[in-house]
Amino acid sequence: MAKILTVNPELCTSCKLCELVCSVKKEGVSDPSRSRIHVFIREMEGLFLPVFCRHCRNPVCASVCPVEAIAFDPSLGRVLFDEDVCTGCGECLEACPLGGARWDTEQEKPLRCDFCEGDPSCVKYCSTGALQYVEADESVKEEMRQAAEKLYDEFHNVSGR
Repeated sequence: MAKILTVNPELCTSCKLCELVCSVKKEGVSDPSRSRIHVFIREMEGLFLPVFCRHCRNPVCASVCPVEAIAFDPSLGRVLFDEDVCTGCGECLEACPLGGARWDTEQEKPLRCDFCEGDPSCVKYCSTGALQYVEADESVKEEMRQAAEKLYDEFHNVSGR
């Protein structure tokens, strides 16, 4: 059974420590804009939504990648991203219904969560427990992905997806 990163937005306080820890671990810099997780904020309503790659079994991002830099690995239960193959076209960012990748302006390529190779730092440092790394079968993963898409749409007041 694969492990997945889950989020409970009701527990998120928007401290953004997850962003900071991710940028330090993955990019070696203390710069949340270079993080693979991003906390969307709707300050007026006090709503916070951590967003990251959900590692879909049939990722839309992979289907639009013109150089096949993205693929789902069933043995790992997650999406693999080959940064060396990526040309930086950005098609994957546009296609993802969850906003799961971020654009790195320095490298001119997308950044996507890889669960820190099975030991996500964001979970370790999340002081509220909003982020969890749990075992889940494919039906649970799909259910979580659909719930995340609905939350993302509601959060951004997106219609017609």
